[in-house]
Amino acid sequence: MQNTKFDTIIHGGIAVTPQKTSQTSIGIIDGKIAAIGENLAGTAETVIDATGHFVLPGGVDTHCHIEQISGAGLLNADTFETATRSAAYGGTTTVVSFAAQHPGQKMKQVVGDYAELARKGAMIDYAFHMIVADTGDGNLAKDIPQLIAQGHRSIKIFTTYDKVRQDDKSILEILDLAKRDGAVVCFHAENDGLIRNMTEKLLAAGKTAPKYHAESHPREAEIEAIERMCRFAEFTGARIVIFHVSTVEGAEIIRKARSRGVKVQAETCPHYLFMTTDILNSDAAARFLCSPPQRTVKDQEALWAAMEDGTIEMITSDHAPYRMDKTGKFANGTDVAFNRIANGMPGLETRLPLMFNAMVTEGRMGLEAFVALTATTPAKVFGLPGKGQLAEGFDADIAIWDPNLTRTYGANDLHDNVGYNPFEGTMVKGAPITIFSGGRIIVKDGVLDAEPGSGRLLQMSALRSHQS
Repeated sequence: MQNTKFDTIIHGGIAVTPQKTSQTSIGIIDGKIAAIGENLAGTAETVIDATGHFVLPGGVDTHCHIEQISGAGLLNADTFETATRSAAYGGTTTVVSFAAQHPGQKMKQVVGDYAELARKGAMIDYAFHMIVADTGDGNLAKDIPQLIAQGHRSIKIFTTYDKVRQDDKSILEILDLAKRDGAVVCFHAENDGLIRNMTEKLLAAGKTAPKYHAESHPREAEIEAIERMCRFAEFTGARIVIFHVSTVEGAEIIRKARSRGVKVQAETCPHYLFMTTDILNSDAAARFLCSPPQRTVKDQEALWAAMEDGTIEMITSDHAPYRMDKTGKFANGTDVAFNRIANGMPGLETRLPLMFNAMVTEGRMGLEAFVALTATTPAKVFGLPGKGQLAEGFDADIAIWDPNLTRTYGANDLHDNVGYNPFEGTMVKGAPITIFSGGRIIVKDGVLDAEPGSGRLLQMSALRSHQS
């Protein structure tokens, strides 16, 4: 571009683009990336010197529980306003959260009501997964196909938990529908019978403390369910995503399925990479309960290996926030068995700094892999238009990172509504300092400048698998 008038030019940073990583400049016009080059000829109202910093696409977090009522009837701690505020501070500019159906509800009404909450509160762009708990009353025959056609092309299925889990026949029917209509089906894959069996045994033995939660979700529950869902995908030809892989065996099942041509993709989360079951021995174990639970160092190494060879292609937060009080974790009381404590942790704000520290600062996989796992691939997997890359014509969702900024997490220093930081005491080096969403600066030097409702609902485009 010659003598172009840009709205903003970001000069001199090390940028990760689809072509290469290099020192370059980025010009923004009307919320889009208009030009990328070493010597942009033009002027701009706003010029930012990013020398010495990394210029990266804003993070894309495709696994977030926001303003959602759980299967147990518990509303989680974050509204769209507080969750997207926290996401922005952490360098994430797009979230995909869950429109959660419960038995007896019409899916179209669920999505419509949820979209209204997001429209009022979200400060960054967003899309939805549809949690399907009831396929009757026209949901499978009419509502879900219509919603897919409107751009809600991701369905989530639970293979465990009362009220929301689906039996094998229903799962196969949903997979057939997704294959026909161009959607993807995501799974919380754990075997319900194994969890029930172990939970009953532990409670009968008086092993009720929070630390026994991990034993109640044995690794075999994940292994069996991932294997079964991969076989179902192979049988139907549908595309699937396995959420929050936590075990050596789970990663290997996915690796083998992909080698057979099964259309399966997978994610894991920071708490599986940086926590083990030992954390449940702490006095504050309740804050760390999640499902699947944290595993072992051996599992962590297997997950890293799976990321390195492409078996696991995404890192998401599984942000599932509950306060440490009667509104959240202790809705059933403070002295109750592990199976009556709400599961989930906040993660929207810590996901990117934790992964940057491990992958870039400490050199495990590097900058390009960091961008791919946390932004580019999630956007591609879920067909999010204009997201996840620094490329001409894409949305100007940009995070400028200071690779030398060091921080030690405190007890309650996040910008969500949860009240604690599960990574308290962890030091990270490298942090986002300036965040653009659609060309507008929404965070700069620790100050938020975004209005609730300024985010946009995204329609998922035609979805692509790793094989297409």
